[in-house]
Amino acid sequence: MLNTLRNAASSWIAKLLLVLLVASFAFWGISGQIFSDMGRDVISAGRTSVSMLDYRLAYDRSISVLSQQIGTRITREQAISFGIDNQVLSELASGAVLDEAAREIGLGLSQDRLAELTASDPAFRGPDGRFDRQQFQFVLSQVGMRPEDYLKNREQVAIRQQIIEAVSDGMNAPETFLRNLAQYRGESRTIEFVPLPRSLVEPISEPSDEELARFFEENRADYAAPEYRTIAYVKLEPEDIADPQSVADEQVREYYEAREERYTQPEKRRIEQIVFPTQEEATAARESMRTGATFEDLVEMRDLSLEDAELGTFTKSELSDPALAEAAFALPEGGVSDVFEGAFGHVILRVSEITPEQATPLEEVSDEIRNELALDDASRSLLDIYDAYEDARAGGATMKEAAERLGLEMQTVERVDRNAQDEDGNVISDLPASRDLLSEAFESDTGIENAPINLGANGYLFYEIEEIVPARERELEEVRERVVADWKEGEAVAQLEERAEELAAKLRSGATLDAIAEEIGQTKQVKRGLKRLADDSDLGRDGVAAAFNVAPEGVGMFPNPAGEGRFLFKVTEVFAPAEAGADALPENVVSNTGSAYANDLVQQLVQGLQEKYDVRVNRNAVEQALSF
Repeated sequence: MLNTLRNAASSWIAKLLLVLLVASFAFWGISGQIFSDMGRDVISAGRTSVSMLDYRLAYDRSISVLSQQIGTRITREQAISFGIDNQVLSELASGAVLDEAAREIGLGLSQDRLAELTASDPAFRGPDGRFDRQQFQFVLSQVGMRPEDYLKNREQVAIRQQIIEAVSDGMNAPETFLRNLAQYRGESRTIEFVPLPRSLVEPISEPSDEELARFFEENRADYAAPEYRTIAYVKLEPEDIADPQSVADEQVREYYEAREERYTQPEKRRIEQIVFPTQEEATAARESMRTGATFEDLVEMRDLSLEDAELGTFTKSELSDPALAEAAFALPEGGVSDVFEGAFGHVILRVSEITPEQATPLEEVSDEIRNELALDDASRSLLDIYDAYEDARAGGATMKEAAERLGLEMQTVERVDRNAQDEDGNVISDLPASRDLLSEAFESDTGIENAPINLGANGYLFYEIEEIVPARERELEEVRERVVADWKEGEAVAQLEERAEELAAKLRSGATLDAIAEEIGQTKQVKRGLKRLADDSDLGRDGVAAAFNVAPEGVGMFPNPAGEGRFLFKVTEVFAPAEAGADALPENVVSNTGSAYANDLVQQLVQGLQEKYDVRVNRNAVEQALSF
């Protein structure tokens, strides 16, 4: 509640206008006069009311925000399922009672302050970053709002904020509460636990015919056959019309010769280097090699290893230091350079290995080049093929006939559901543009020539619906194996739960976990130092939560996060934290707790005002507001 009202008070109208600029422009142009003619209120609180226009404005804003969050425009039915209509009513009712309270106690806003708030709204700033009257009028005109309506709404928001701030600003959680919260968060526990695997109750016996029939009838909807559709499609991409055999040998040769460097692996050299801090040290070291010292001796003199001196294997262009590149590629294999100044000091290097330049012969890449040239030709002629296909269809040709004329292949996928599964439940994985194709196909019908689906930036998918098999209920014999498996699964879970409860009762009655572990052939385990908010790798979040949901020495169970089965546990130790004050809590927890207290106060205020002013909602007006 507090966050909602604070957000509303923080330049809400600017954000609202920008969101609705596209989504609601047409609506306001058609419906604004209708709303004004109706003149009925959606909400009334004392002498304050919320019109149908204000309700629809807030409703469309919520729709737009949620649509942006999920990436698609939601429908009226989806909005109802999300509870948007009631959420908007709740927010507007809260605002209405605050407005009525402000009216009664005479709160107001000076014209200077109103002008200041309007001028600070970023939606109305010009290129220079300052308030621009033309921008102000333009933005309001896009949603059919008059300046005086905007100023009235802006004034209402600012006045509500005065009430909210008077109640909630500076609110901090009590120290006693924070100490208790620190105790709560800082407590650690030790538990002993034993795994209860499915093997304790398996194998599960076969169900009787009566049991199976009863189970099937109780869950018949789970076994219903979905709607299936048979879809024919023709894919048009460059690879579908490319003809490598039409590419002449001379074209391949010319392409290869023009891009010979592409098929040539340049010379590479393995380089070792020694870096010296001064010219004098480097020169003395190089001179020592003339009297018998080796490169390995110089490495050892620098207190290095050959691995330290290893720079790597590079082509000349891969070396970022020009001086090093020139020196390295001027040496023979095994050669040592004179001293030169590199990027990081005075350097002596050795070329320990040379891999000569290698050119891939034309014969080895001719097929690759031929295919590449054929694809280039196909890309250039693709739109011509597209037009020819459309002309053939316009002339009365069937999809198959049009495809055959152009050398394309029509494919048919038999009876597939919306999830790309066939009648046996197998996923059809080779459908082109599977998600888009199925989405569009299940909105179409037989006998319709559908608009093609775009395949990336350079391709098309033509499709038709050949058959529609309606959804239906299946009979038991059609899905017997699946029903038996599901029955056994449910029976195993139920029997394991029953067995677990028996063992838990023994533990509560004084049996030890060691004895229970021995009885069921399992090993008792111990987990120490569990913290309330931890996600333990062995127990998972559910296991940790279960360990803290019982009293000291308490017994409980939770699902095994590693797979099937359960864990039976007992809390054996509880340790209070050494620090129990607010200082032991993270700063964000203290801040959020204070915000929660403030939020509760505002909520209580709003609830009290709603009782005082007898808030009324006109459901007929709501329906009329949403009908346009």
